[in-house]
Amino acid sequence: MEIIKVEHLKKDFIIYEKEPGLKGVIKSFYNAKKIIKKAVDDVSFTINQGEIIGYIGPNGAGKSTTIKMLTGILTPTSGEVKVDSVIPYQKRTLNAKKIGVVFGQRTQLWWDLPLIESFTVLKEIYEISDIDYKERLSYFSNLFGLDEFIKQPVRQLSLGQRMKADIVASLLHNPKILFLDEPTIGLDVIAKENIRKTLKDIHDKYQTTIILTTHDLADIEELCDRIMMIDQGKIIYDGSLETIKAKFGSKKIVCFTLKADSMMDLTVFDRLKKKDPDLIASIEDSKLTVVFNKLKIKVGDIITPVLAQTDVLDIDISDDHLENIIKAIYKNGF
Repeated sequence: MEIIKVEHLKKDFIIYEKEPGLKGVIKSFYNAKKIIKKAVDDVSFTINQGEIIGYIGPNGAGKSTTIKMLTGILTPTSGEVKVDSVIPYQKRTLNAKKIGVVFGQRTQLWWDLPLIESFTVLKEIYEISDIDYKERLSYFSNLFGLDEFIKQPVRQLSLGQRMKADIVASLLHNPKILFLDEPTIGLDVIAKENIRKTLKDIHDKYQTTIILTTHDLADIEELCDRIMMIDQGKIIYDGSLETIKAKFGSKKIVCFTLKADSMMDLTVFDRLKKKDPDLIASIEDSKLTVVFNKLKIKVGDIITPVLAQTDVLDIDISDDHLENIIKAIYKNGF
């Protein structure tokens, strides 16, 4: 069932450019050069209920601007957007009741209030019944361990605790759609893993539609089956993560853990470089890493000469990291 529909969405910002120096400042008061910045440029897509979408792109690509139009914060320059049959910027209050929003760098909680009181205020704002409030707060308390810090003022929470609290705050009214803008930014590895696990649990329990923008591609790999890539305001890819990997993930990585003080002559790979000129072999702290094109060279061709020359304690074989694939797409295009 379609829950978000975007057609030919555009958002332009007007920027006034001034010349340098005092003369430029004075001149800008009377005749500043007007430049139109196309933050989102003719974007169209649909999202079905229950999908988890990774919406990715470099800084300034248009991710946050798109999210702000979907949440009703910004009004489009042109085009149409509907969120659960509602035009967000026309009916902001109604739209707010259907969605939850988490911005990684900002909080919707009251800074000086104990966390539990922030939740109580949100209960009244969203007109959540006593039964639903107790059921959801109990569920999230068990999921996040909220009892450890729910009575503390928000300003005293750690970043990880605050992020958990913000996610709970955005989900108390059981929204159909959850927008997450960099939800794991600044968190340690354990906190990130806890957030991801929780989002999976929430999705499984409530079938919440989740739109996730992030620079941490581990979030994408663990949570999303579909990704949309935006660059310079335009969608350059909309499809499955597996398709991206199959089409662009031709590189293979073999990492050898060598016995301490063992010797390794990297010229052994010279003959393979004739097949794959982009082959890279490097050694650091008893770790030999070889990156190559799996369509041109077999894994066995890499392993055999290494085992013949030195003592190997362990071998790890993996496909190219998603981060490298995404960088290559933005650099070289499709």
